[in-house]
Amino acid sequence: MESFLLSGLLGFLMVNMLLASGKQEIRFYRYYNVTWGNSHFSSLYNDTEVQLTLDQSSGAGFESISYYQSGLFNMRIKIPEQKSPGVLTSFYLTSKESLHDEVDFEFIGSNGPPYTLSTNVYTNGVGGREQNFHLWFDPTTDFHSYKLVWNLYRVVFFVDKIPIRVFENLGAKGTYPTQAMKVVASIWNAQDWAGKIDWSKAPFTAHFQDFDIDGCALRYHPNPMGGYGGCYSDHFSTPWTRNRTLSARKKMQYHNVRRKYLIYDYCKDRTRYPRPFPEC
Repeated sequence: MESFLLSGLLGFLMVNMLLASGKQEIRFYRYYNVTWGNSHFSSLYNDTEVQLTLDQSSGAGFESISYYQSGLFNMRIKIPEQKSPGVLTSFYLTSKESLHDEVDFEFIGSNGPPYTLSTNVYTNGVGGREQNFHLWFDPTTDFHSYKLVWNLYRVVFFVDKIPIRVFENLGAKGTYPTQAMKVVASIWNAQDWAGKIDWSKAPFTAHFQDFDIDGCALRYHPNPMGGYGGCYSDHFSTPWTRNRTLSARKKMQYHNVRRKYLIYDYCKDRTRYPRPFPEC
C-alpha cells in the first residue's frame, strides 16, 4: 500500500512540475498503442511514461497509431539496469512490408560499461547497414533522448541532440527509405545472436518517455510502393522537411562523436561486403 501511494504521489508531482514549467507532456495513448505483451506493459505517471518488461514468458512492444512518410521522431529511453546480455531494447521506424524500409536504434544488452548502441537502415528489404557506437554515458541510470529526422533528403540519427549518423538519399530507386513507416519500440529476447540471457536477473525493464510525434501522418493506408506524395508539397513545409545539411556546430559534434565512439561501420567491412553499398 505504501509503495502504491508513493508511486501515485510521484506521478502527481511529476505532472504538476511539468505543468508549472510550461511544458506540455504528451500522453502515451495520444499517438501509440500496445501491440504485444500486454501483461508486460505498464503505464506510469498519468500515461506520461511507460515500462516494458522482459522475462522468460514474454517481452513487450508498442507502435504508433499512424503511418508517417517523414518527420521528427523522438523518444526518451532508459534501458535495463541489470546485467543484460541477450536483451534488446529498440526504438525504430518500419514499413512492415515484406520488402520493407526500416530505420533502427537498438540497445544491445551487456555487462557494461561500455554500452553499445546499434543503428541500421533497411531499404526495400535489404539491411546490413549497421553502424555501432559505444555510448559516452550510462543509459541505464537515467533517461536520454534518441531522435530520428527523416525527410526527402536524409535520415539523421541524434543522441541527446548530437548527430551520430547521417544516411543520404542518393536518388537511386531502392537505396533510400521512402515507404510510409510506423514508430515502434520494444524489449525482446535476442539471445540467438546478442549473448545468452541470465534469467536469474529477470525481469528486465525499459522505460520510455516523450511521446510527441512531429511528422507527416497518412490519412489512408500507405502505398507499399512508397512515394512521398503531399508530404513534400509547397503547402507542407517544416524544419525537418527543409533539413538538407547540418550546421557548422552540428558537423563538429558529428565528426567528434564518430571519431571517439564509432566501433563498427559496415562501409569499412570489406570481409562482409567485398562490394560496398552505393552510399559507401
